[in-house]
Amino acid sequence: MAIPEVVSPSSSGTGRRRIGVPEIVFFVVAASAPLTVAAGGLPTSFAVTGVVGIPLLYVVLAVLLAVFTGGYAAMSRSITNAGAFYAYITHGLGRAAGVGAAFVALISYNTMQIGLYGLFGFTTADLLKSKTGLDLPWWTVALLGVAVVAVLGFRRVDLNARVLGVLLAVEFLTVLVFDLAQLADAPSGVSLAPLGFHAASDGAIGAAFCFAMASFMGFEAAALYSEECRDPRRTISRATYVAVAVIGVFYAFTAWAMTVGTGTSAIIGRAQKDGPGLVFALAGEHVGKPFADLAQLFLVTSLFAALLSFHNAVARYFFSLGREGVLPAPLSRTHDRHGSPHIGSLTQTALAAVVVTVFAFSGKDPVLTLFNWFTNLGALGVILLLALTSAAVVAYFARDHRGENAWNRLIAPAVACAGLGAVFVASLLNFDALLGAEKGSALTWLLPGLIFAAAVLGVVFALYLRLSRPASYARIGTSS
Repeated sequence: MAIPEVVSPSSSGTGRRRIGVPEIVFFVVAASAPLTVAAGGLPTSFAVTGVVGIPLLYVVLAVLLAVFTGGYAAMSRSITNAGAFYAYITHGLGRAAGVGAAFVALISYNTMQIGLYGLFGFTTADLLKSKTGLDLPWWTVALLGVAVVAVLGFRRVDLNARVLGVLLAVEFLTVLVFDLAQLADAPSGVSLAPLGFHAASDGAIGAAFCFAMASFMGFEAAALYSEECRDPRRTISRATYVAVAVIGVFYAFTAWAMTVGTGTSAIIGRAQKDGPGLVFALAGEHVGKPFADLAQLFLVTSLFAALLSFHNAVARYFFSLGREGVLPAPLSRTHDRHGSPHIGSLTQTALAAVVVTVFAFSGKDPVLTLFNWFTNLGALGVILLLALTSAAVVAYFARDHRGENAWNRLIAPAVACAGLGAVFVASLLNFDALLGAEKGSALTWLLPGLIFAAAVLGVVFALYLRLSRPASYARIGTSS
């Protein structure tokens, strides 16, 4: 049976509608962390996959995600809910599937956010040691980051947007200067070869798509702020399209500039030799050491911006599920003054603090374990949610077209479902490469297994609610 359409009343929402397209784009693009991708993601992609055509893959994925946005935006015009994926899948595929998706989303966004603390702590501690001589354990810096994010997450959403806007502007300017410097001082001349199809014919293409897809994580988060934006019917779709275009074009340009800066034939070898230090090495060669040092500082702020953006996303999932009786009701509370989902925010902060503390006591490398394991797990879960959401769009509008054209309600989501499903399968098949683990390693099935376990647990819990708490079950996805 179709779930009744409900737009959340302001009394039960996350506060006054304070934000518009620019602010949401700040949240979305900040989550993808441009400088983090340039310094960490791109060199790793070249080094691990051996694919020179990484720039082309960004263009291909940007087109695929723009197609996905057609159906996603159509759903945002009909459904306003801070749960986004959870709400859309509930309305399209049913309550049980919706709760399963909600549990996958909670694991995905939490692991993505918490995993970033590993890289943030290590990078910041390393910078402090090299520049000031202050030698702090990575986990000390990470826990300090948890505290600062907690304070900002507790405050009004428009304050968070202003902070992210400043940090994002600094990131973009830094990467743009780097890109232009590579083109202006190319050792082998400017070549368009990495943008040609032949450049993507060698190497581990499946793994390369996975790495590139991880760079887009967070683009879909615009709908999480549908109850806090001024005009959700237009704002969400516009913000998502803008975010996909900005991320896709900017990363493709940066990846291309990096190949030009090293020389197309040398990019794989340099990436394998320098790793994440490639960007700073190239910056030192083509711009100067002061700029390279400044870029290292901005990498820290880039990571912080991503942490804050994902924190806000997780808090709103907790809020939405608490409001509808899937999770404990206190999670649905909003702050009297700031209008923020402060209980959900505090819950996410507590989880992050506990996990960082556990990894600190374990003595494991924060980048190779906490960051690598958790962020790849989060990315895998979000890819699955994207494919399921596309299927939900088709099912939802099959019952009632609601004035949407055939492209938005059928063709685009069907194409996106097939394409994203293929990316998800490729991710599973290449998960050993993503983790840097041996084929057959327990990690290659244990970590992805958490995603499937969360989905099954969510479905079982929904069926339990239907039998024991029918009123709560009926409220799932209605925002009432």
